[in-house]
Amino acid sequence: MGTRFWRMTAVAGWTSLLMVALALVSPAGAQQSSDWSAPVNLGEVVNSGFADQNPDISRDGLSLYFASDRPGGFGGLDIWVARRASANDPWGPPQNLGPDINTPFTDNSPALSPDGRQLIFFSDRPGGFGGTDIYVSRRRNKQDDLGWGPAQNLGSGVNTVDGERGPEYFKNPKTGIVTLYFNSNRPGGKGGNDIYASTRQPDGTFGPAVLVEELNSPADDQALAIRRDGLELIIASNREGTLGGLDLFVATRASTSEPWSTPVHLGPVLNSAGVEAGVALSSKGTALYFHSGRPGGLGAFDIYVSTRSKLKEPDDEDEDDK
Repeated sequence: MGTRFWRMTAVAGWTSLLMVALALVSPAGAQQSSDWSAPVNLGEVVNSGFADQNPDISRDGLSLYFASDRPGGFGGLDIWVARRASANDPWGPPQNLGPDINTPFTDNSPALSPDGRQLIFFSDRPGGFGGTDIYVSRRRNKQDDLGWGPAQNLGSGVNTVDGERGPEYFKNPKTGIVTLYFNSNRPGGKGGNDIYASTRQPDGTFGPAVLVEELNSPADDQALAIRRDGLELIIASNREGTLGGLDLFVATRASTSEPWSTPVHLGPVLNSAGVEAGVALSSKGTALYFHSGRPGGLGAFDIYVSTRSKLKEPDDEDEDDK
C-alpha cells in the first residue's frame, strides 16, 4: 500500500511539472494572460446617442482616440480624442481633432504608431485612389492630442481603386521593421474584406501589400489589433461560428517570423448577438477596447473595455519609432 501511494504521488508530481513546462512553451510564449473580463461600457462621457466606434488607446493609456458621427464634427464620421489624468481617473469629454484630420466626408478608424507621433486612419475624402484610402498625419509633440498636421495619402503600395480600411501599425520589437496591417475588399482575396500587410521601405514609403493568408476566410475579416510583442492578434469577423454579426477572434504565433494560427472565437463573454469590432489593445495587452451594438448601449455603437491580468511581461521596447 505504501509503495503504491509513493508511485501515485511521484506520478502526480511529474504531471504537475509537465503541465508547468507546457505552459512555458505555449504558442504565445512571450506572454500568457488570464481570460478577458465581461466588457464595461465607457459611459456617457465618452459614448453618445450616435455611433461611437473604432477606438485606439495611446501607449501611456491616457488618450483614447475613436470615430463618431456625433454633433459638433465636420460631417459624417470624425475622429475625436478623450483624455484622462491617470489610468485610475475617469475619461474627460472628447474633443474633435479639427480640420487637418477631419473633413465633411468619412474619417474613421484611428491608429497610433508606438511612438505616438503618427496617426493613421482611413477616409473617403476626394483626391484618393478609390472608395476609401489610408492616410497618415504627424505631430512633433506626442503629448499634444490636438497638434496633428495635415493628413497625407499613404500611396499606391497600400491604397487601390477599391476600399482600404482598419489600419494597424506594428513595429517589430526585435527587428524594428514596421508593418502596416489593414483590410481591403480588393480582388484576389478570399472573400469580402480580407487582411493585408505592407512593410515600410527604407525611404519611408510602404511597399506592395500582400494577403495574410492564414487570417482570412470567405467571410469579412477586418478591424485587427496586435499585441506589442507581435505574438497575439485580435480580429473582427463574421465567419462561421459567430454569435451574430461581427465577432472577435484571436490568433497567436510563437515568434514574429512564423505565420499566425487560425483565428479562434473569443466566446460569449466578449461577443454578443450584436456587432463587436474596432479592436484596440493597451500597451501591456491587459485592456481590450472595442465597439459594440449590443443591447444596453447609448447609441448605434458604444465603446467598451475588457481587462485581463497579465501573467508574464512581454519584452519592453522604449525606443521611439523613427
